[in-house]
Amino acid sequence: MSQSTIFALASAPGRGGVAVFRLSGPLAPGALQLLSGRDLPPPRKAARVRLRHGGDDIDDGLALLFPAPASFTGEDVVELHVHGGRAVAAALSDALVELGLKPAEPGEFSKRAFLNGKLDLTRAEAIADLVDAETAAQRRQALRQLDGGLGVLAEGWRAELVRALALMEAVIDFSDEGVPDTLVGEVGQAVDRLAAELCGHLAQGRCGERLRDGIHIAILGAPNAGKSSLLNRLAGREAAIVSATAGTTRDVIEVHLDLHGWPVVLADTAGLRDAAEEIEAEGIRRALARAEAADLKLAVFDAGRLPDWDTPTRSMVDGDALVVLNKADVAASPLPAELDGHPVLSLSARTGDGLDRLLAMLEQEVAARFAITAAPALTRARHRAAVEECVTALSRFDPEAEIELAAEDLRLAAAAIGHITGRVEVDELLDVVFREFCIGK
Repeated sequence: MSQSTIFALASAPGRGGVAVFRLSGPLAPGALQLLSGRDLPPPRKAARVRLRHGGDDIDDGLALLFPAPASFTGEDVVELHVHGGRAVAAALSDALVELGLKPAEPGEFSKRAFLNGKLDLTRAEAIADLVDAETAAQRRQALRQLDGGLGVLAEGWRAELVRALALMEAVIDFSDEGVPDTLVGEVGQAVDRLAAELCGHLAQGRCGERLRDGIHIAILGAPNAGKSSLLNRLAGREAAIVSATAGTTRDVIEVHLDLHGWPVVLADTAGLRDAAEEIEAEGIRRALARAEAADLKLAVFDAGRLPDWDTPTRSMVDGDALVVLNKADVAASPLPAELDGHPVLSLSARTGDGLDRLLAMLEQEVAARFAITAAPALTRARHRAAVEECVTALSRFDPEAEIELAAEDLRLAAAAIGHITGRVEVDELLDVVFREFCIGK
């Protein structure tokens, strides 16, 4: 347990009705006594206090005491609820520093909770994800992970590997004492089952990661197809410049949308055509790169140019593309119902007609691809890397070769899975995980 005592403003900085300061460590109860000039309140019961330091009044507020180990961090924790003005926060911060407390680093409270056995790494990460959640789907996924779903799953995998390793060690250490010959075969079957389960999780793609970071949709099309107008309509603001001059959009323009609970990053891109000018050519290169990396593509065509389909845009119509015919309000001829087997949606970004149908189609596509499954999702790249490393070690497992090498592969596999929850020596890993947190968490 750390001997230092930390503090942080746990609520949002700036002007507000209430500001919450969190203190954790051995000096926290004493700091509350010195600031309030009274005995400590009963545990987990709010008490009104007058906070003073150096003969100066700081504020009237509420104080709560959470004695160790029954606290979030496992240490003595104090919360001070004061008025949310900048002057109050500054005066209280200065007083706490003078009393020997130090400002917390990002994620330091959650890091102490992990080190004191209150959280595993997956639940600690879920706290950060819950704070950052902007949509209902992100909130649900973070809450599910905070409840321990992923941690329980990973620990189950690790327990299977530890048991398999124990059996292999028994074969090695007690081969002359009548160890059953079936043990090695039993381990092989367990390894095969676990490898198949892990591969099944990897086969889900990066759904959990995409849901956490945002689902990327790229708008593609020829110059003047109305891509920027469509982006502005979907964003509900003038995010992109709209002009009749072809090639106005040179770089990728992003907007973030909440699509009925799904987090979406929508990107407008440069018009696709043969460009001789260097800057426009670079914009087209970036457009194609964004299309390649996108989870979903909107291939936008000018309905007024049919049936003269734009060749560069048409090459983008594949399994991850939705086909949109824009400017349907000025099209002279009947519009087709499909293109190359893809359903076609006609709309007008200028009038907004057909926009509701497009949003419904996008929601349906996103929900079908990224819906939360019954099994807990891998929500971060490090989770996926750990599972991949484990699968690689299990793929090398061959008990019919050198049995000591087979046991070592199981040991490496168990260590890899242990990185998910933190059940290994992970000093460097902890720094990577917790430095992404906000202050006060």
